[in-house]
Amino acid sequence: MSQHVSPDRRRFLGTAAVTLAAAPFALNGKLFAESGDAKPGAGAIRPGTHTSFAALKQIEAGVLNIGYAEAGPADGPVVLLLHGWPYDIYAFVDVVPLLASAGFRVIAPYLRGYGTTRFLSGETPRNGQQGALATDVIALMDALKIDKAVVAGFDWGARTADIVAAIWPQRVKALVSVSGYLIGSQQANAKPLPPSAELQWWYQYYFATERGRLGYEKYRREFSKLIWQLASPKWNFDDATFERSAASFDNPDHVAIVIHNYRWRLGLAPGESKYDELEKQLAEFPVIAVPTITLEGDANGAPHPDPKVYARKFSGKYAHRLITGGIGHNLPQEAPQAFADAVIEVAR
Repeated sequence: MSQHVSPDRRRFLGTAAVTLAAAPFALNGKLFAESGDAKPGAGAIRPGTHTSFAALKQIEAGVLNIGYAEAGPADGPVVLLLHGWPYDIYAFVDVVPLLASAGFRVIAPYLRGYGTTRFLSGETPRNGQQGALATDVIALMDALKIDKAVVAGFDWGARTADIVAAIWPQRVKALVSVSGYLIGSQQANAKPLPPSAELQWWYQYYFATERGRLGYEKYRREFSKLIWQLASPKWNFDDATFERSAASFDNPDHVAIVIHNYRWRLGLAPGESKYDELEKQLAEFPVIAVPTITLEGDANGAPHPDPKVYARKFSGKYAHRLITGGIGHNLPQEAPQAFADAVIEVAR
């Protein structure tokens, strides 16, 4: 699952979050609309309407051969959909056709360590740090000759989208980010949280141990299903829905990427030196200037911040939407119409 800005603990519940919370909340007058609740209408697509993509594509990009789903007109405005942990591109299986039918060229890549994405070399470090994941997105855009795109995601994907929008704004038309501003740093994450907040990160401490690595290796499906249930307590997904995503966790690098991601956040594993400068920039928590809509589900069981905490991190046109109706952490799969509507709105 994702972290938040400061503690790299998935939802802005770190020290940086505390710092932001202490600052006065003032909107900059550049809202798309007033923040408010949103619930799909009677004509909205029902989650689970679609169960598959067209044949997946593969392309060499940076250090990876990336697998991705694509739909929509080849000359349409591009939308990149980025998933999180422990999820995959099937989080967008209902979103993709909605956006394609609206005229977008939609691309949903498997992140490193998921699905059909593979490293080109066995010598490349199996690095899950935030800077590496964001750089993968830029490499994919370059490989596909995409100059500019709307980027949208949740969990790891939201953080990655935030980073791309903050550091490479010239490549981003607009942003949709579930749970807001999730850029983190090891420095901020070094500071402890109150015990009740630390409890929310139990799996990070489990993954910090060799027992945790072995446990995730052996029980990755059981572990992931538990996270789904905890993070989306009102989402009644069936076994077939889970298994479509769980198949992507059989990637040979999956465990290594997940374990490194969480150990890196806690400063227990080194990153690659080539990302040092990028991580220094991210540790300053750069403001995001591109047009943005942030989303939150009303039943998100994962730790997440009050939107007022992170609103000041968006300096351009900005709006927040609370999606009601028992929507949990995997917002695009649980409320695909609301997610697609946000992409369409922010792209205008």
